[in-house]
Amino acid sequence: MPLILPHKLPAIEQLRREENILVDCCGSASGQTEVRPLRVAVLNLMPLKEATETDLVRVLSNTPLAVELTFMKLGSHVPKHTSAEHMAAFYTDFAHLRNQHFDGLIVTGAPVELIDFEQVTYWPELTDIFDWARENVASTLYICWAAQAGLYHFYGIPKYRLERKMFGVFAHRALVPEYPIFRGFDDVFYVPHSRHTEVRESDIRQVADLTLLSVSEAAGVHLVMAGNGREFFVTGHSEYSPLTLDSEYRRDLGKGLPIDKPCGYYVEDDPDKGVLVRWRAHANLLYANWLHCFVARKIVCRTEA
Repeated sequence: MPLILPHKLPAIEQLRREENILVDCCGSASGQTEVRPLRVAVLNLMPLKEATETDLVRVLSNTPLAVELTFMKLGSHVPKHTSAEHMAAFYTDFAHLRNQHFDGLIVTGAPVELIDFEQVTYWPELTDIFDWARENVASTLYICWAAQAGLYHFYGIPKYRLERKMFGVFAHRALVPEYPIFRGFDDVFYVPHSRHTEVRESDIRQVADLTLLSVSEAAGVHLVMAGNGREFFVTGHSEYSPLTLDSEYRRDLGKGLPIDKPCGYYVEDDPDKGVLVRWRAHANLLYANWLHCFVARKIVCRTEA
């Protein structure tokens, strides 16, 4: 089944042309099956919104489920790096969506991790969305800073500033490998990270309502679950394209900022030899398992290994 996307979304032609991904910009796919498409809202807080749209469409496309995406925006924040025309054409204020039904919600990271949560200008509206999702959405996926924000809002878990940026592609392992979110995963899987702060395992384990599902020896906490899958808090960026970390690295170098090469990312640790991509298969599995087992509640997923 194709993804159902807003008409003329820039990601459509790029993914059709370059990656052979099937999408539907007119909603015709909804009439091809007796089961209605899953409605998934995306609250995109990243500065380069078109790149994030493309990344998420890419990983959400690898499932036989029909998924209709709606891009949500905050009424209390005006993006600086995406045109007003793009936002008007493809995004809808939360205030206009809160009475609609959605099966899933994805909340992306945001470039505000070094600011105290309550000092973020849109914090009141954001936490309103968090509370709304807990009551109205089958499952919510919080990514990177949004994961930290959600853990803080619901459970008071703090974030800690790192001495050096967590930057690269790191090995991870599942602590509960039989859980459906890990269906098809290998014993070791890789995830990109790009962040200046962290949440700590010791804090997570003190909260009875939280289940720590996966960790990295180098990158720490990776995946935390609440409400038996009602919420997932993901500290990494499985959705990243192959060149995202490279772009960040070269951008910071060009600005003269202190930046290390992304760990475990380049072939032989040499930027001139290109990127060693080893996270895409598990990224596709993560999003497919989330859609099948937690967003589409009518689909029964057994927990046996």
